[in-house]
Amino acid sequence: MLSSTALRIAVSQIATLRWDLGEELCHYTEHGFDAISLWRPKISDISLSDARQLLGSSGVRVSSLQWPGGFTGSEGHTFRESLEDACEAIDVAEQLQCPLIVLHPGGRAGHALSHARRLIRLAIEELAPVAESAGVVLAIKPAKDGASFLTNLNESVDLVNASGFTNIGLAIDLWTFSEELLSLENVRPVIERTKVVSVADRMSNISPDHERLPPGAGELPLLPLLRLLVESGYRGDIEFDPIGETVAAMGYEQLLASVRQYVDQLQVEMSLVEINSFRNESGTSLAEAFLP
Repeated sequence: MLSSTALRIAVSQIATLRWDLGEELCHYTEHGFDAISLWRPKISDISLSDARQLLGSSGVRVSSLQWPGGFTGSEGHTFRESLEDACEAIDVAEQLQCPLIVLHPGGRAGHALSHARRLIRLAIEELAPVAESAGVVLAIKPAKDGASFLTNLNESVDLVNASGFTNIGLAIDLWTFSEELLSLENVRPVIERTKVVSVADRMSNISPDHERLPPGAGELPLLPLLRLLVESGYRGDIEFDPIGETVAAMGYEQLLASVRQYVDQLQVEMSLVEINSFRNESGTSLAEAFLP
């Protein structure tokens, strides 16, 4: 049976750093993309009114805005300064009709983990009501580098659950967490809290030295993993954000063409079959789902 469910695909401005917003919107739509993930440093280069006009005339929706955060002081700002910056980002998101902001919690910055967790809890308590009044979801992004003291998915889910706010969720990067997702005994708690997924490929084990490759150019099992995420109930945006020497060498036009081909292949593999939400009710792990 054919499904009316379509994948929600977006391309991140991070992938096309040298283009301005107008160029991006033109080229993204030429390649069949109707959503863009905005990067704050690039948006700050133009006025919000100009950004609204460009987005409105292009018909491209905004999937997310990246990223405020650093509430632990790891980026050199005080806790209060980070909160004020996040509130400013919420205002920008509201004006650009952006439904979601990706938050970076910050690295440990010399703190005990208990204190780092306390800081992010305090930030959520202040920001969640502000975001809710603006119609914005806040997605906390765990990582395995210095950008986040949240380095595993279960801990991140526990943090979101403990917040008690319905507009707080997770931003999951498959470049970082593919292996961990595959190892989970039950992926459902993660999928239930995931609000946005970012996608790039890589070679072998994760390393800060590895590029964020275009999908299909590395060794990650992205196609089956994305298919299983959707089959497990995920309905949010899937944002592609490769960046690095490979992208620079191939050029942005070829990059967009390759991502378009990859997305089309994913749609074909899914066969647009009607999806039963949370098919893994029995607690089957993603890793088991790969077994013949």
